[in-house]
Amino acid sequence: MEFLLGRLLEDAITNLRLTERVQSVTRELGIELGPLLHDEPDSALGNGGLGRLAACFLESMSTLKIPAHGYGIRYEYGLFRQSFVDGRQVESPETWLQTVDPWAFERPELKFEIGFGGKVEEIGTAARWTPDEAVIAQAHDTPIVGWRGRWANTLRLWSARPTEIFDLARFNAGDFAAAAEPEALARAITRVLYPDDTTESGKELRLKQEYFFTAASLRDILRRFERTHDDLRKLPTKAAIQLNDTHPAIAGPELVRLLHDERHFSFDEAVEIARGCLAYTNHTLLPEALERWPEDLMRRLLPRHMQLIERLDAAHEAKHPSRQVALRAHGEVQMGPLAFVMAHRVNGVSKLHTRLMKDTVFAELNRLYPDRIVNETNGITPRRWLMSANPRLSSLIGETIGNGWLANLERLAELEPHFDDAGFLDAYAAVKHANKRDLAGWLARAHGVHIDPAAMIDIQIKRIHEYKRQHLNILEAIALWQDIHDAPNAERVPRVKIFAGKAAPGYAFAKQIIRLINDVAAVINADPVTSPWLQVAFLPNYNVSLAERLIPAADLSEQISTAGKEASGTGNMKMALNGALTIGTLDGANVEIRERVGAENFFLFGMTADEVLERRAMPDHAARAIADDPRLARALETLRNGTFSAPDPGRYRGIADNISGPDYFLVASDFSDFWRAQREVDRAFADPARWVRAAAHNTAGSGWFSADRAIRGYMRDVWDAAPVEL
Repeated sequence: MEFLLGRLLEDAITNLRLTERVQSVTRELGIELGPLLHDEPDSALGNGGLGRLAACFLESMSTLKIPAHGYGIRYEYGLFRQSFVDGRQVESPETWLQTVDPWAFERPELKFEIGFGGKVEEIGTAARWTPDEAVIAQAHDTPIVGWRGRWANTLRLWSARPTEIFDLARFNAGDFAAAAEPEALARAITRVLYPDDTTESGKELRLKQEYFFTAASLRDILRRFERTHDDLRKLPTKAAIQLNDTHPAIAGPELVRLLHDERHFSFDEAVEIARGCLAYTNHTLLPEALERWPEDLMRRLLPRHMQLIERLDAAHEAKHPSRQVALRAHGEVQMGPLAFVMAHRVNGVSKLHTRLMKDTVFAELNRLYPDRIVNETNGITPRRWLMSANPRLSSLIGETIGNGWLANLERLAELEPHFDDAGFLDAYAAVKHANKRDLAGWLARAHGVHIDPAAMIDIQIKRIHEYKRQHLNILEAIALWQDIHDAPNAERVPRVKIFAGKAAPGYAFAKQIIRLINDVAAVINADPVTSPWLQVAFLPNYNVSLAERLIPAADLSEQISTAGKEASGTGNMKMALNGALTIGTLDGANVEIRERVGAENFFLFGMTADEVLERRAMPDHAARAIADDPRLARALETLRNGTFSAPDPGRYRGIADNISGPDYFLVASDFSDFWRAQREVDRAFADPARWVRAAAHNTAGSGWFSADRAIRGYMRDVWDAAPVEL
């Protein structure tokens, strides 16, 4: 569904190793390269970690010379542009395509008709599906250049066009709106990333989107195969199709349909061929993210696919009569089990996540298919997230150990012998300070936020969600604000807390968290007693370019999700690579980061995933935590008494009641240990020699978290693929 590419010009210049040449040319032309690079709009094709991971993987596949296509949707507006009015998130269209996209090549010869609705006629053992609505999927290609420019892969995105652009008869009859209806209906499919699916029409549009890009992509894969091969039984040896989460899970039934109904393979053989091609990456354990579609919606929109899902479900039951997990349950099609059953490999994205997949959401399916689940811990591309985003640190690393790390990030471990060299650590500290100074200047110019670069830059940047616990972070800030008032003359470490991230338009609680953070920031930043020691900022419209500004300047990385809920995370990897120390739970890839950078260079707090389950089983867990910690109780009282919402004292009682009551994500239960760990952070930051050594350990220990390493794992464990020899 998403590829969060960011700006591509600098990526291409970097990977083609043309940086010095381009700088020379722009100087001759009297143009500053930096502003030129920032003039490129961020493509609004993704939301967060899922989409950014897809972009990193495409770049790594090009670097490793693995022939690949990324398939998705060319959204006209993509994810919304976020702004704040009275602290509230306001969504508006992200008009990234107002100017011509210079990277996209329209492929007029590559188009497929994609149908919806209609009827199904039985023809022997197969069927003929006659849709009553159709759109054209039109291909647009973007080159994704690998390191050293030896290979480029293709990001192929589909835009929707009407089969009939304009109904002249209706127009001449005076029905002007109806005359343009076919075009409007088609454009709706590729207009917005993740339309709000809290309504029936929103659900239908989301399912249409998922089928649209999946069906077009599968037809293109078969077209490419049949152009050079004549035996589709060999398809699994030539095409590996990776389902990135459940969004393209309809690929199983669709590929079976294409093989069974249109190419006349038996049902069982079609299933076998499809399963040989398909693999499924699970990115979350959250039940709401394992998509489920009402059967009546599926039957109305994709009637033949519903029949095939019923047949796949019956075959699954026949093979495993004692099964407990079905592909359909409670009147819904369960896309997680469907993707699992139709894949020959299913992978998690961190060691902990993969274990929890086996023990929780896919426990029954893992018992039935014990060899199907494998782990492939996520990774990030070092070319964008260190070389381009942090040129000062990249230069220091190159001067110290050479540039071999760009193709093999694990060579960063070669930095460790230099940690006894005071000159290296001084240079490392100077790099961080210069990055912080740059960020301070930009914050002042762009947002009117004035910070001291010597302060600790404490950053939580990610999608706003209860399980990521931005409300735990701001609650600790409130408690710290109160603590400073209690002892205004105590020695303190100045700290700037920076938040960024978007909440889904229909996610009311997450949007309240955003408003709370903005309201708390307004009070704290205006307080003359505390503002020298604590500032809070929520930066609007988080995207890749903003991340590239923030991450090199980060001192502290907030990775504080409830243990067992974050599949992996990749922001945690980016910040550790750039020398930020992590405060975090044993969740997702935090576990592996802590192992590799050293426990002494990681601020651990909170319950483990197993302890979370035990604590959640206590009906009064939140009340106990609040009773045991007066600091927590006092901070919560500010949400109830309107301290941060004077015109509307009851504005945040809902958040306070949630934390004090059901508190599924255990904010109250982890608060006391979070406070303890944050004071440990303060003590460490007050010792610059200790801090810079720990930061350098984070950089040196992050080499394993390379997307190149992750892709080699997929090649070995999932795709049975090898690089092309040039």
